[in-house]
Amino acid sequence: MSAEQSAAPPERLIDHLLELRSRLLKAVAGWLLVLLALLPFANKLYGWLAKPLLDKLPAGGQLIAIDVAAPFFTPLKLALVVAMVLSAPWALYQLWSFVAPGLYQREKRLARPLLVSAVLLFYIGCAFAYLLVLPTVFGFLAKTTPTGVAMMTDITHYLDFVLVIFLAFGLSFELPVALVVAVALGAVTPSQLREWRGYAVVVIFIIAAILTPPDILSQLLLALPMMALYELGIVAGGWVKAKNSPVADA
Repeated sequence: MSAEQSAAPPERLIDHLLELRSRLLKAVAGWLLVLLALLPFANKLYGWLAKPLLDKLPAGGQLIAIDVAAPFFTPLKLALVVAMVLSAPWALYQLWSFVAPGLYQREKRLARPLLVSAVLLFYIGCAFAYLLVLPTVFGFLAKTTPTGVAMMTDITHYLDFVLVIFLAFGLSFELPVALVVAVALGAVTPSQLREWRGYAVVVIFIIAAILTPPDILSQLLLALPMMALYELGIVAGGWVKAKNSPVADA
């Protein structure tokens, strides 16, 4: 083996590492650009986020800041998170550009729609939580507040609570993508998913009970969409299995 041949693998590794660094820097740069665009509107963003709770509070109800610096740092934290979520497609594009050259054509055909679907489903899950779940949850909590108790939530605690809800619903809405990946890898089959439908319903309701406040309406608002998404995952998994079958490849 010549010296040039023995040096080729390390050189290729260095090239891959340099490209990875370039992709990571581009992803971070995209996040920073979005963040800079959002910073002037950080307080408005927080006001938009607080609307589901403020609409359910009694007349004169408001959020409070128990820490001196919270009115500054809490909207800033929200802007950081929103910038990360909005720049996620750009970051995934950089990841795809790095990984795609090493994939087979069949893997590329499967990965592209999965990545797009994953991003869209996460956004849909967050929108569902904001538009339907949060108003329901806060309406329930406002009605159950004991007499003589003023419901005045700290702005930092409120942000943390809402971000957890968004993350829970965003990830829960990824269920069809997870099922399609499992089918594509051969871990399960669509027929097995149909047979396990009863167990899946039980698990879904347990997850909903853990992630939502202790009222049946909030649990249903998470469980019912997840059940529908489970069925969607079965249909999509069947389509993927049919596309990857030897007959389809022939």
